[in-house]
Amino acid sequence: MPSITTNDINTKPGTWSALQRSSQFERLQNQTFELLVIGGGITGAGIALDAQTRGIRTAVIDMQDFAAGTSSRSTKLVHGGLRYLKQLEIGVVAEVGKERAIVYENGPHITTPEWMLLPFYKGGTFGRFSTSLGLRVYDFLAGVKKKERRKMLSTAATAEREPLLNRTNLKGGGYYVEYRTDDARLTIETMKKSVEAGALAMPYVKAESFLYDASGKINGVRVTDLLTGATAEVRAAKIINAAGPWVDTLREADGSKQGKTLHLTKGVHLVFDQSRFPLRQAIYFDTPDKRMVFAIPRDGKTYIGTTDTNYKADKVHPRMTKKDLAYILNAANGMFPTLKLTAQDVESSWAGLRPLIHQEGKDPSEISRRDEVFQSASGLLSMAGGKLTGYRKMAETVVNRAASQLEAEGIGTFGPSMTKHLPLSGGDVGGSAQFPAFIASMRETGAGAGLSAQETERIARRYGSNAPKLFVLAADYKEDAATSGIPLALMAELVYAIHYEMAVKPADFWIRRTGALLFDRSTVLKWKDVVLSYMGEQFGWSEQVKQAYADELASELHYAVTPVEAE
Repeated sequence: MPSITTNDINTKPGTWSALQRSSQFERLQNQTFELLVIGGGITGAGIALDAQTRGIRTAVIDMQDFAAGTSSRSTKLVHGGLRYLKQLEIGVVAEVGKERAIVYENGPHITTPEWMLLPFYKGGTFGRFSTSLGLRVYDFLAGVKKKERRKMLSTAATAEREPLLNRTNLKGGGYYVEYRTDDARLTIETMKKSVEAGALAMPYVKAESFLYDASGKINGVRVTDLLTGATAEVRAAKIINAAGPWVDTLREADGSKQGKTLHLTKGVHLVFDQSRFPLRQAIYFDTPDKRMVFAIPRDGKTYIGTTDTNYKADKVHPRMTKKDLAYILNAANGMFPTLKLTAQDVESSWAGLRPLIHQEGKDPSEISRRDEVFQSASGLLSMAGGKLTGYRKMAETVVNRAASQLEAEGIGTFGPSMTKHLPLSGGDVGGSAQFPAFIASMRETGAGAGLSAQETERIARRYGSNAPKLFVLAADYKEDAATSGIPLALMAELVYAIHYEMAVKPADFWIRRTGALLFDRSTVLKWKDVVLSYMGEQFGWSEQVKQAYADELASELHYAVTPVEAE
């Protein structure tokens, strides 16, 4: 494990500071890039990191905050895709199973092994033999470590692992390892690493239309900075469309939406406090309609999901409907009947879209999660489909193609992908084996900054090898924290998010930098006003802008607990 000290840490705004957006926008319009990526979710972040570390001059833009779409609204698992084994997606299982171990080693601070219990019942989708065989094949295909290979449990042992389980017709369980993650922070850490390598990454910059040369080849994008209204033309030798649910929107703008198209499905998750849903053990279970649902304990909460329904409404703001809410509550109460959960018990929720590649006649849950690269006559490369777990390999695949085309055009010579063994930002902790020792090594540093043991551990776990920067910020901003009324640990996270993680709005901070709106709603409600006031001072917001951002956060808080009739 590398030696980490705080002696020489510079706490001035970093290379990815929201206070420097104007100068970054100037660079965006004045520099010619070798690659421009449209879309700042996990796929776009992975592409930027892969490309920039090969020496390809790369820029990334997104019309929202980074990870604001699909990449902050998943089941928050870097998992091996056991469900795809059921669909005989052997290649998908093998590839993503191996990829999850790579993601874990490169970012142990944002990925955690989680033993998962798969109970099986008389008359259910799975039986003892099929579960045992399926998990064994899964272990083989995914290259699962020996200590994490599946175990089969008796009825009594299954019920003991999770006392809340429905005991009626319970026949036993399979026990295997998944990997839990913070999907938004995984995206931010990947993007931040690309910026550290030299990439330019700007949120709230919308691609309005494409630019072409005399031969009809795409060579740029007209963009608008949605925060200032400024417009620019961004030039790039290659453009990759990694816009997730908006991939086909951009293909249509390019005149190349033909052949295979996207099929959007929506997934909803509900969050409960552990006092109301005291789940001990992560559970993966089948429902009466033969769908699979996860229930996972996390940070004093339990979250459960997901739905899988066709979607054609607003892509920016998918919402939980009353039907979604009823479906998940029924699934939860069927598997955990003593809880008798109601809508009033829901503390938060989120709804996200899956941009899948359309397959005629398939039900939403049956559509393949495979990824594919489309190339138009103009040269636009579009990355479609895929899963969170496979983001690194997806990025490698499309950058391989872009790099070979750049080389063929005489623009440069680029090496192979370097990301397989490249720690993400915050991941320089000596690998997963050394992460516990790293956490222990931070205790004294955090205490010296005036933080409690609990605050120190939380920051060390969330930010990994970047934690010392936050401890220095805590020490440096004690006076500001006292003056503004913001708790010291929260102040350190807020200043870090602004100066080092391009957090522009309160919603960026509360949803995608900390996850608090999803898993710590009471903290958001308690401190949202002072955080808004502090950010307003830092950015020089007018009262009108402050009110707009306050309203935006209020809307997110409202819809996290209030379902809509329909979409």
